[in-house]
Amino acid sequence: MKVHLRQIPSGETIHLEGEEDPAILELYSADAEPVGPLFYSLDVGLSDGGLFATGLLRQHVRMTCVACLESFEEELISSHFATQVELTGSESVDLTPEIREDILLLLPPHPRCDQGGEKTCPAHFPAADRTSPLQSTLPMETTTRPAIWAALDQLNTPPSDGSP
Repeated sequence: MKVHLRQIPSGETIHLEGEEDPAILELYSADAEPVGPLFYSLDVGLSDGGLFATGLLRQHVRMTCVACLESFEEELISSHFATQVELTGSESVDLTPEIREDILLLLPPHPRCDQGGEKTCPAHFPAADRTSPLQSTLPMETTTRPAIWAALDQLNTPPSDGSP
């Protein structure tokens, strides 16, 4: 998304609002698929050799739940987008890298279809077996040694027939 510097009056800000092609976000690298356009509502201005932009970004995405492997949609909203880009002498400034980074940071690392609380994930996992000594919540000193260590305990015991 490019902003032409001549559109911005000296010492003032302009309001830019609209939609962009979501392909600029390159979400495929994050296992997310955009659903619809990227919406933006930004206030843009110039200050001390740089261009600043603040405002709102919104993108609907389709992801796959890591638990049930079903696809689901979620709306990513960056309500406090803010960036400052140093001016390099060109007539326009491209905000695409900053917008892409902001949206990518909103993507969950392990997306779940029930993360918003409106849905219950259909995936069911068995509860952990708390009767196993290896998963006991008691301190190790108060539990008996599991039988699985018996073979290793015999390695420290000298043979009874006197051989080395």
